[in-house]
Amino acid sequence: MSSVHPSRAPRRALDWRLRFGLLSLVWGFSFLLIKVGTESYAPFQVTLGRLVFGTAVLAVAMAVKRERLPRGARTWAHLAVAGFLLNALPFSLFAYAELTIPSTLAGICNATSPLWGMALSLVALSEDRPTRLRVAGLGIGFLGVLTVLGAWQGFRGLDATGTALALLASLSYPVGWIYVRRTLAGSGHSHLSLTGVQLLLATLQLAVVTPVFTTFPSEFPVVPLLAVAALGALGTGFAVLVQYGLVAEVGPTTAQMVTYFIPVIATAAGVAILGESLAWSTPVGALIVLAGAALTQAGPKAAPSTTEPERSAPVRRKATVG
Repeated sequence: MSSVHPSRAPRRALDWRLRFGLLSLVWGFSFLLIKVGTESYAPFQVTLGRLVFGTAVLAVAMAVKRERLPRGARTWAHLAVAGFLLNALPFSLFAYAELTIPSTLAGICNATSPLWGMALSLVALSEDRPTRLRVAGLGIGFLGVLTVLGAWQGFRGLDATGTALALLASLSYPVGWIYVRRTLAGSGHSHLSLTGVQLLLATLQLAVVTPVFTTFPSEFPVVPLLAVAALGALGTGFAVLVQYGLVAEVGPTTAQMVTYFIPVIATAAGVAILGESLAWSTPVGALIVLAGAALTQAGPKAAPSTTEPERSAPVRRKATVG
């Protein structure tokens, strides 16, 4: 599929810097919304609701723009796998993780996606050659992870299962991106139609799984329900549309910088609104993680990165997707 050159992108009514800030806020608050949603609904139910609302937003956008659905069974099969790796699986893992870990830690774990992506690309993508700077970034980034987790204290007070689930969710994004890059790049379909079908297929996957592992809620508390609706409509559907506009206008390199603001906002929201505690090692480790992630993206042909609320669409770019 063809990429849009930033200089040819149409002028927007809202300056790209404001949209960049809005996208950072939406994705940063996603972890808080997950935490609020899982207080009253099962993790699979939160994920299903998120996908339903996100798919609805993209369906409306596709109808307005009169986008056609992709054709071909093979394309739909690849999109089903992409939907699982980039949406159904990581969204569910983060929801389960936040049953036992704070939203601040989940947001920081999400920032490890570029580190996983760089490590995987060295094995799976022959065109991505390692450089000393990028390898150093990988080591620094994972040193930051150990700092966040308090390795020198023997990980005391850390919920190992919840943290592992959050890290697995972050790993799922680059795995999905590599799969998409190998199977769907250059397919000739529009980004919007591919992403819309991808979310639809992920929704169907959760619609099958959720009734098997959960019981239908006997009541629907308003605040958690609104949190799930906002998580899907804003953090998944609307965010994807905003991010596409940024990639088209300022290019993927600038657009992907949103990755480094998400954990900062997630941490601030968790502490200020949810009253989550924050040890000194958390912000210090997060800064080290972000520094390492930034180094892994330095130089030519940096490994593509993906972030939680993203990572949703099969597009030919380095930027993250929400």
